[in-house]
Amino acid sequence: MGYIMDLRKLVGSRPLIMVGANIILLDSHHRLLLQLRKDNNCWGLPGGALELGETLEESAKRELFEETGFIANKLSLFHIFSGKEFYYQYPHGDEVYNVIATYICTDYKGNIRINEEEVQDVKFFHPSELPVNISPPEFPILKQFIHEYDTK
Repeated sequence: MGYIMDLRKLVGSRPLIMVGANIILLDSHHRLLLQLRKDNNCWGLPGGALELGETLEESAKRELFEETGFIANKLSLFHIFSGKEFYYQYPHGDEVYNVIATYICTDYKGNIRINEEEVQDVKFFHPSELPVNISPPEFPILKQFIHEYDTK
C-alpha cells in the first residue's frame, strides 16, 4: 500500500478515489473465502489498492497471496463496482470512494497463511451463512454475487 500511504502524507484523511481489486475465491464446496480485517474488525474479500504500474488482475493476485497465502492461477472478471455506495470512512478517519474490480477464482493453490499485520482470521463461508459484520464497501459486492449465484 505504498502509493496510497504516500498520497495520505500529502492530503491527510481527505477523500481519495481508491482503485483496487478483490477476489471471490470459491472452494470445491462452493464456499467463499473471507478475511477478518484488523483495521475495521469486519469480514471482507481479499483485495486492496493498486500499486503504481500494476494491472487490476496483478493487484488482485498479489493481495490474495499477501493476505491469505493462496495463489490464484486463473481469474474471471465478475463486475466493476463504483459510486456513492462504495464510499467508506475507515475507523482512523481516512475517506475513500472505492472503484473495485471483483474477480472470481476457482483455480488456485496453496494453504491458508494469515498476514498477521492486516488480518485476524481467514475462513471459507457458504453464501447462505455469511457473518453479519461484513465490511461496508464489500456488502453490495457480496449481495450481487449471491443474487447471481442463486439464480444459476
